[in-house]
Amino acid sequence: MRGHDWINTCLPDELIVEIFRLLDSKPSRDACSLVCKRWLALERLSRTTLRVGATGSPDLFIKLLARRFFNVRNVHIDERLSITLPVQLGRRRGNNYNVVSSLQLYATEKDGPEDVGFESCSLSDAGLIALGDGFPKLEKLSLIWCSNISSSGLIALANKCSFLTALDLQGCYVGDHGLAAVGQSCKQLEDLNLRFCEALTDTGLVELALGCGNSLKALGIAACAKITDVSLEAVGRHCKSLETLSLDSEFMHNKGVLAVAHGCPSLKVLKLQCINVTDEALKAVGTSCASLEFLALYSFQRFTDKGLRSIGNGCKKLKDLTVSDCYFLSDKGLEAIATGCKELTHLTVNGCHNIGTLGLEFIGKSCSLLTELTLLYCQRIGNRALLEIGLGCKLLQALDLVDCSSIGDEAICFIAKGCRNLKKLHIRRCYEVGNRGIKAVGENCKSLTDLSLRFCDRVGDEALVAIGKCNSLQRLNVSGCHQIGDAGIIAIARGCPQLTYLDVSVLQNLGDMAMAELGEGCSNLKEIVLSHCRQITDVGLSHLVKNCTLLECCHMVYCPGISSSGVATVVSSCPNIKKLLVEKTKVSQRTKRRAGSIISYLCVDLI
Repeated sequence: MRGHDWINTCLPDELIVEIFRLLDSKPSRDACSLVCKRWLALERLSRTTLRVGATGSPDLFIKLLARRFFNVRNVHIDERLSITLPVQLGRRRGNNYNVVSSLQLYATEKDGPEDVGFESCSLSDAGLIALGDGFPKLEKLSLIWCSNISSSGLIALANKCSFLTALDLQGCYVGDHGLAAVGQSCKQLEDLNLRFCEALTDTGLVELALGCGNSLKALGIAACAKITDVSLEAVGRHCKSLETLSLDSEFMHNKGVLAVAHGCPSLKVLKLQCINVTDEALKAVGTSCASLEFLALYSFQRFTDKGLRSIGNGCKKLKDLTVSDCYFLSDKGLEAIATGCKELTHLTVNGCHNIGTLGLEFIGKSCSLLTELTLLYCQRIGNRALLEIGLGCKLLQALDLVDCSSIGDEAICFIAKGCRNLKKLHIRRCYEVGNRGIKAVGENCKSLTDLSLRFCDRVGDEALVAIGKCNSLQRLNVSGCHQIGDAGIIAIARGCPQLTYLDVSVLQNLGDMAMAELGEGCSNLKEIVLSHCRQITDVGLSHLVKNCTLLECCHMVYCPGISSSGVATVVSSCPNIKKLLVEKTKVSQRTKRRAGSIISYLCVDLI
């Protein structure tokens, strides 16, 4: 019946709340909350997660959030994320009063003006107390770089939030007493991140391990100079269920890692950046941690093939291996991994200068389940390595090559013909890669969605014409490929309608014709980088944005053909634009008034 509210009449609160929970986006839920007061209240009940950036008065902000959202389980506060202050003073047209944010007005009405106090811009212990009082059912809490909180606030929070399962204290200057209180009160804690918690010592972490060691499954420690092997020994004794350890420390030695390896047989993820850890520790991991699936080793100066051989012999379930700046590793180490770890799916080799073609050949011959391969600064790995990868790793979906000077077209052809499921190909500063290799990718890898060819001087229009046949392509970066001009980008525009990201910066031969074709063929485009493109003018830009109304981000610095008129065209034609990077001199006062909050400047005035 017209005019009758069947939904509110017939549906109970519980069903409407469940419908809200099934909505897949925050804008949709926000829109529903505006329908009526009942829906607003019920939608607030359905919210379980809050994310907060830097605010003018975070303590007050937390109190206001607690009054509105009662069922919140997850709170993420990251003070690195800068947002507009909650008080914005300005003049409304036609009125003689200042506009004050609704946050300040609400606080003034409820608490009186003496409590507004926007002098603090960082969460304090009062904010932590408000968190504990307002969200007693809290399960996950992230406090990223909240430098003003201390043990007092953490103790108050821990006493109220006994259901806490995950706590991230990255960059927080909390002390041992606070961490000990978490161990005593939060017996269900599973995930703890202590990166850059410089005030902590072994005392706090030992107390935490004693208190909630039975539940702890993930621990991260970095740049904590006062945390030593004593803490890891306590973890090894009390945290038998530990599955993930991330450790970055100059003060850890074999003793601590040995304790964890022997005491935590369920360990699945191990990330180490410890210059004083040697092969002895890795041998223990290989012997005791048969469930290990992810291993990352960074900047090891006292670690050789012996340690990696132990991993290959003992960790048969290893799926993901990263070795970075491990100068004493050689092909023999990779041979041990290839021989022993048949389930390997991800491999990253970064700056290990003694690993060459032979090591990768072993991987290609033995690791048929490999889906992702990253080779960074590997000067000794040549074409034949990727021949074996192409022959043996048919499931490969992602390949990333950076500064691999011995890899050229022949290698890329091997990959293209052998790994037809390839979806992501990133190549940067591999100067031997040219049109022949990229053409083979376009002809064979029809599932390609992400292609980056940064500063590959030999790649030109001929290659992009072939890539234009990959109609599933969504992301393309050809920054610095000087031989690419209008013909190549036009082929992309006509053949890749799903394109959402495009970087064509520093292409001196690219002009307005390509921009017009992109506007016609790539209406899904959301991000584009046009910086240092000297041939693009306001005319081409207007054709581009005419149909690309979904555009959210545009970089166009050092484009002499684009003027303030072109900048205004982007702002007026793209209702979804969130970031516009341009020279300050090209932004008119009218454009600044209309879209000042989304404009970023590469150059600022010198004072």
